[in-house]
Amino acid sequence: MKYYKRNLEKWLEKTLDTRPLVYLNGPRQCGKSTMAKNVYSQKQSYLSFDSPVNLNAAKNDPAKFINSLPGGKLKIIDEVQLVPEIFPYFKIEVDKNREKNKGTELFLLTGSANLMALPQLAEALVGRMSVLTLFPFSSSEYMRTGINFITNLFEDKLEHRSYKNYDLLKIIENSTFPEPALNHGIEREQWFGDYLNTLIQRDVLTVANIREPVKMIMLFSILAMRAGGLLNNSQVAQETGLDIKTYERYKAAAINTFILFEIPAWTKPNRLNKRFTKSPKLFFTDTNLLAYLLRRNLKDIYNNDRIAMGHLFENFIATEIVKNASSIIGLEISHFRTSDNKEVDFVLEKGNEVIGIEVKLNSTPSINDFNGLKLLKEAVKKRFKLGIVIYTGTDMVPFGEDLWAIPVCYLWEEWVYD
Repeated sequence: MKYYKRNLEKWLEKTLDTRPLVYLNGPRQCGKSTMAKNVYSQKQSYLSFDSPVNLNAAKNDPAKFINSLPGGKLKIIDEVQLVPEIFPYFKIEVDKNREKNKGTELFLLTGSANLMALPQLAEALVGRMSVLTLFPFSSSEYMRTGINFITNLFEDKLEHRSYKNYDLLKIIENSTFPEPALNHGIEREQWFGDYLNTLIQRDVLTVANIREPVKMIMLFSILAMRAGGLLNNSQVAQETGLDIKTYERYKAAAINTFILFEIPAWTKPNRLNKRFTKSPKLFFTDTNLLAYLLRRNLKDIYNNDRIAMGHLFENFIATEIVKNASSIIGLEISHFRTSDNKEVDFVLEKGNEVIGIEVKLNSTPSINDFNGLKLLKEAVKKRFKLGIVIYTGTDMVPFGEDLWAIPVCYLWEEWVYD
């Protein structure tokens, strides 16, 4: 399978140049191992704890296992969360090399679980480990343009532009895990089914004591119907038949294995005489997986169910935001919603600048689509840099001062003048 360059590569290289230990996490099969091996192809040793031999050896005598690894090379260890016993010995090795003034490029660990959710592991490496997150393909990675649209929004001066026509369905279908994106002979429904089963049996059990995997699948299906919406945890727990503590544990396991993510509510101080919701919005890390959990064909939804497609389109934009944000330091993401239902789908804050993003599944935006963005502008005053409506047309056009309609292809496409 041909290698597709990932936008996180440069940030990974830079981090390894300054830190002795880097943990690259992200969903199972999103390309972590492939990227790691590609970035340091000439000076690395690689092993995986997916191998029973390596797994058993490391668990039996972690100190001896660490000492057996070759020197003078970056040591890449895959699925490291499967051997929690080894983490104190990473600390020892890092500290030993600090004394020798050899404090960089020692270990690149990869895994499908958020180590920050496993205190017994994370505490051993506080101050010694940097964490990066890789997601499935973004649209610009699949299209091989390398665009980070969030960076562009903060840095570019917008002007009227016209783009080429594009196949939105194809883009969404392939902004996914590398294997189904690049191997078009795969039966996708079977692939995503196998993926979920493997993930629950391997990764979810690593971060939580899940006694009823069937309830986990049920939880995913119920949450899939709420993607992009405000989350009422008590209601979802009741539907799944779980007590609230068990439900919270199951949901946390799904988040910590990168199946789901939440966008918190915007609650910054402001002078508006309004109350704001405090509920997060829930999204799935992969929009194709979301369609699978809905038991719907993405193409059928796209062609025949505009309401459902609107929810999937917002989920797609949410995933594009977190994928591009993974290499931007200091970026905060939230959603803006007042108690009287005036809202902005996503709020991006970096330094003293604020960008609001509204998502509309239509080819002709209207001035009413900007009402929430205008309210956000009033709330943040001089911090407001830009308010955009992402839509499905081809022209980038202004709708007032600092307000723009931007076609979704801005996320991945180079542009041409009229």
